[in-house]
Amino acid sequence: MHKKYLGPETKLVYDGFQLAPHWIYRQHDLLGDAIVAFRGPCEVHLSEMVDIEDVKAQAPISSQEMVHFIVEFFDLDLEKAVYRQRLLIVTAKEYLEELLQEKVTRRGDDLFVNRPQDGKPGKLSVSIATSSPVSTLIHTGFNVISEGTPVTTVGLNDLKIDPNAFAQAVLDRYTAEVADIWEARCKVRPVM
Repeated sequence: MHKKYLGPETKLVYDGFQLAPHWIYRQHDLLGDAIVAFRGPCEVHLSEMVDIEDVKAQAPISSQEMVHFIVEFFDLDLEKAVYRQRLLIVTAKEYLEELLQEKVTRRGDDLFVNRPQDGKPGKLSVSIATSSPVSTLIHTGFNVISEGTPVTTVGLNDLKIDPNAFAQAVLDRYTAEVADIWEARCKVRPVM
């Protein structure tokens, strides 16, 4: 699996258009299964949202700054894509718990952390998995800044976590996990 962190000097607005087949290849020259991370605002209007539940609830997604991950796998199994999405979330959860030395709560594909300012749980992430005619796609974003969001959130800045180090560590851990799963699949003999 190819990976790339675009770095803090590259700011992209995530608006939903990045969740498209071959976006990673067209924009970042990574062909095949790949993941990229970048920083920037999140402003997804209802017309671009793929989560029908959020559309029905009239709940657009916005944040002043997030660390975004876009993942593409070239198979068409949406259920497998959801498992891969959850693996990305659990990978981030494990890393956050190491850094914070406290429990991070996962509810489905969302992570919640107690906010330092008031001790109440804040939503740290957004995530979605979907399919295209040629691939499955995942977007996951982690708040860097918690102000100006439509729900109670917590950001990496609130938690005193460097967003760049976080992005690189999650990229490295996730791609290592995916590679390990691939190897585990290849090293076993069939049973009859």
